[in-house]
Amino acid sequence: MSTQGLEKKVAIVTGAGQGIGLEICRQLCEAGATVFLNDIEQSLAEEAAASMQKAKGTCTAFPGDAADVNFIQKMVQEVVKRSGSLDIAIANAGITLFGDFFTYRPEDFNKVVKLNIGGSFFLAQAAANQMKKQKTGGSILFMSSVTGHQAHQYLEAYGITKAAVEMLAKTLVIELSPLNIRVNAIAPGATRTERTLQDPDYEAKWAGVTPLRKPASPLDIANAALFLVSPQAGHISGQTLVVDGGWSSTSPTP
Repeated sequence: MSTQGLEKKVAIVTGAGQGIGLEICRQLCEAGATVFLNDIEQSLAEEAAASMQKAKGTCTAFPGDAADVNFIQKMVQEVVKRSGSLDIAIANAGITLFGDFFTYRPEDFNKVVKLNIGGSFFLAQAAANQMKKQKTGGSILFMSSVTGHQAHQYLEAYGITKAAVEMLAKTLVIELSPLNIRVNAIAPGATRTERTLQDPDYEAKWAGVTPLRKPASPLDIANAALFLVSPQAGHISGQTLVVDGGWSSTSPTP
């Protein structure tokens, strides 16, 4: 995919110490962007940023809690102070807490909602306010999930947060389009990451129920992300791109 137009763009990616977020940062750096890599774990953020020293662009660790509104605001302010602008904001940070509906704990529900919805909403708010000042437009991207489209047992709380960020992408079109700020979402299906591969049978199980016969790689999702934040997607806003190898067309659970 062409990454023309991402050179020297300034981007924030939350929850990017590993997995999909890390690969998005890597591809942005390879495209020549200035990337601020956020993760709640400082050592993970620093190691991830250091791994991209030879990339065309630059990557700087920015550890902190992406569910904390005060931190989000300070992060955006500091990024602008260091780089002069903010062009891309990707709300990748999220948490999955499985649980039976009948016994799901309020503290777990609040934790999932605070990060998955609140972290996305307030990163978009802070980024959009900065982009409004710049008067040069920008791109905001949310990370949804196929569980926001299809029912998945024990993921009720998680699923409703992912459906919510897709609606957020749709509704923000009304206020952000006049400012030339585009907002979209990606809904990944089963993806091979450090977390999912803790289950040694994960890849085989999902390959068996995915029409393309394999789960996604982080690069599959990152390629979709780069397209949506790039000038090549300049007339796309308010949309959710499902990247699941066809799984949501059939939806069997392994």
